[in-house]
Amino acid sequence: MNIVYILHSDKLNRFYIGFTSDFDIRMEFHKNAESNKFTANAEDWGLFLQISCENKTQALSIEKHIKKMKSKTYIENLIKYPDIILKLKEKYK
Repeated sequence: MNIVYILHSDKLNRFYIGFTSDFDIRMEFHKNAESNKFTANAEDWGLFLQISCENKTQALSIEKHIKKMKSKTYIENLIKYPDIILKLKEKYK
């Protein structure tokens, strides 16, 4: 399964956007991140949003699109307006 995931840290008030094919292993990586990794700056990372994708290419394209937006509001709107996710999946089919 190919997943785009968004983590949120209350401590940093920041989002982290990533892609994985195994979410459980990837989440463990973030929890045990080395000090030079971005997610090591906080210990309260929690799953904000998870988007299941049809294939790796689609997942990477959606991840890139969300990162390119550089907007907390856009990320929050992905939850408020699920149609955005459907449009992203269609666009990057």
